[in-house]
Amino acid sequence: MKDNKNKTNYKVGYIALIGKPNVGKSTLMNVLLGQKLSIVTPKPQTTRHRILGILSEENTQMIFLDTPGLLKPRYKLQDKMLGAARRAIDESDVLLLMVEPEEKIDEVIINILSTMKGSQKSVILVINKIDTVNKKKLLPIIDRYASKFNLTKIFPISALKQEGLDELKSCLKDNLPKGFPFYPEDMITEHPERFFVSEIIREKIFQNYGDEIPYSTTVLIEEFKEREGRKDFIRANIIVEKDSQKGILIGKKGAALKKVGSSARDQIEQFLDREVYLELFVKVREKWRKKDVFLKEFGYG
Repeated sequence: MKDNKNKTNYKVGYIALIGKPNVGKSTLMNVLLGQKLSIVTPKPQTTRHRILGILSEENTQMIFLDTPGLLKPRYKLQDKMLGAARRAIDESDVLLLMVEPEEKIDEVIINILSTMKGSQKSVILVINKIDTVNKKKLLPIIDRYASKFNLTKIFPISALKQEGLDELKSCLKDNLPKGFPFYPEDMITEHPERFFVSEIIREKIFQNYGDEIPYSTTVLIEEFKEREGRKDFIRANIIVEKDSQKGILIGKKGAALKKVGSSARDQIEQFLDREVYLELFVKVREKWRKKDVFLKEFGYG
């Protein structure tokens, strides 16, 4: 890290990305970082953990907290996910609230903005996915939010098409407090490699199976060995809740699981920038999403 004496005009802080499921929080963070950290799928509730991503630029360090989507919890895992989002709100210097360009303001969003009344935090509203609507519809939506809530700024953007992001980044920088870097400037996250390996495997499950399987599944890295002159060895357990789910995951003669393993291995190798040997196993833990003992063991707090 460079000498802090030369950073008298430096700005640094935490930016929480908050919103309902599938609004584009992970896509936005990945685009801003210029690297894929958060997994992305068309299915809602893909993100389960708070993902930290660090963007260090000249005189600025923005620390993004990508969070699980805000929803009404139906089981204990979703309780934990909602808790992760709430902690990110408490810990952030700037709240970046993402919504879709809908004419009606969702009750979940109203509740979040209502809780921010009187807060000293900057609250920036981002209307994402503007590439999916007629631009003439945006102004009434913006006016509706501006008249109802005390917002620092409102930005219509498309994270997917990378529209409107320069103005958003400039505003985020302006609203960060002064300080010194919290992390080395070549660091992009504090999560270990094995965390991202498990997330990549989980992403492939979301992409290859129907609705029930991905949400009933979590991934544990049992072994991760770097081997000089040989491929890294990774052994992962995919946890499901029922024997029937195990059968679907494995597929006929193991074909479905092999497909997940092959696509996951390719992406893991790209992420790690080295070759790996990946072994996948499927294990049943009945109702793990509803039991504290399993949630703690599986890293959900």
